[in-house]
Formats: sequence, C-alpha cells, structure tokens
Amino acid sequence: MSGTHSRPVPGRDHPGEQAAEDPIRLLEIRDTPLSVDEVFAAVGDAAAGGTALFVGTVRSHDGGADVDGLGYSAHPSAEAEMRRIAEKVVADHPVRALAAVHRVGDLAIGDLAVVVAVSCPHRGEAFAACRKLIDDLKHEVPIWKHQTFSDGTEEWVGA
Repeated sequence: MSGTHSRPVPGRDHPGEQAAEDPIRLLEIRDTPLSVDEVFAAVGDAAAGGTALFVGTVRSHDGGADVDGLGYSAHPSAEAEMRRIAEKVVADHPVRALAAVHRVGDLAIGDLAVVVAVSCPHRGEAFAACRKLIDDLKHEVPIWKHQTFSDGTEEWVGA
C-alpha cells in the first residue's frame, strides 16, 4: 500500500459550490429581542464551509456624545426592501443560506439591533456576502434611528 492518498477535489460545478435553490431562510423586522442563536441556526447548511455573522448592538456613544438609549422605526416597505437586498446578494454570491433580522422599538445600551448571517461554500464568499448584506441593509432599508443623548438632546438618523 502506498503512503499517499488522494481524494477528488470538487470543482465549481459541484452542487455544493453553487448557491442553494432557496437560500433566503429568515428576513424579519420585529419589536422583540433578537437572538444570535436563531439567526445562526437559520443559515445552517451541510454544503457551507463558511458562515459569516454580523451583530449590531446599541453603543453608548455617537459622534463624541454619550447616548442614553435609542428607538428604531421602520417604514411599512422595510421588509420588502430587505428581501430585495437579500435577493441581490444571493444573485451576486454563491449563498447557501441567508438570514437577517432587525429590531424596532425602544432599545437600551447593549441591546441587539440587527443580526445578519450568510453561509457559503467558502469563508471568503461568506465574508463578502455578509458585508454586502449588512452594508446595503444599513444604507437602503427605510429604518430610522432616534437617539437620545445624556445631555437631553435628540437626533434622528435614517436610511
């Protein structure tokens, strides 16, 4: 018996290297606390070699000022916009599974505001797809943030 062992390396034509037929598993805007475990579980896929997950939290400062809390509001079209963005990410990357959940309502410092995850055949693809997903959600989905600062001032920040 020889000491070498070779195993076939699948090419890009293998079904596991392609985008899944229906990769959008979870897209939602909700007023209840978000779960990293729920989003991570939604993108589980046996053909995925890489899963990238992004968690956006409410931070205690913005623009050099202390933040006491904030609220998020969404336009009625926000979930449809999330779907449009998710479909574009799926069209441009070999996504096996994708999930995105954004919170609305009043949030405290440290609360989860958004959780997105993407699974792809390889880690580089997963990182790229996840970054595109969160960047486009942040810039294009009509969700507005109302920040309250410790000095009593307020500010609206919108998509």
